[in-house]
Amino acid sequence: MPSITYIEFDGTRHVIDGEPGSTVMRTAIDHGVPGIDADCGGECSCATCHVIVAEEWIEVVGRPHDMEESMLDLNPEREANSRLSCQIEVSDAIDGLVVQLPEFQM
Repeated sequence: MPSITYIEFDGTRHVIDGEPGSTVMRTAIDHGVPGIDADCGGECSCATCHVIVAEEWIEVVGRPHDMEESMLDLNPEREANSRLSCQIEVSDAIDGLVVQLPEFQM
């Protein structure tokens, strides 16, 4: 199973094996990772699953699509490598993925 590391704003790390076909958001929710609220349930309409993808992973997970860009634009802590975790599918290609959780979601 692909491993995903979630790093809370305070540095606390959660290393979790994700289920291929799921999402980075769903994996966090299923394992109780704090800071991923997912108020919309993964519909790309709230941005409460915002993560900052480690620079070395941004090309692997890809860039946000237009709808995701619109949601991220509303986010006060958006960075160039921000993504919504509901839009990143878990697959073997992301084994080892590292994402940082922004402070405002804590």
